[in-house]
Amino acid sequence: MSARTPTRPHPATTGGVEIRLPWWALALPTLAFVTLLALILDPADASAGGTPAVSQLLNHIQQALTQYAP
Repeated sequence: MSARTPTRPHPATTGGVEIRLPWWALALPTLAFVTLLALILDPADASAGGTPAVSQLLNHIQQALTQYAP
């Protein structure tokens, strides 16, 4: 004789998808974004030692961002 499996009368979902993220899942990308943004805004602090074209590009981006900043 086999045992019957109990079934739920209502679905287990609450109507929406709920996803819980750990704190570092948002903190790490935010930290990376802020770090890269700081390097773009102040390319003199970046010790990349790259080609002049890269530093010119960063300077143009910096000037564009400071020009439209409130």
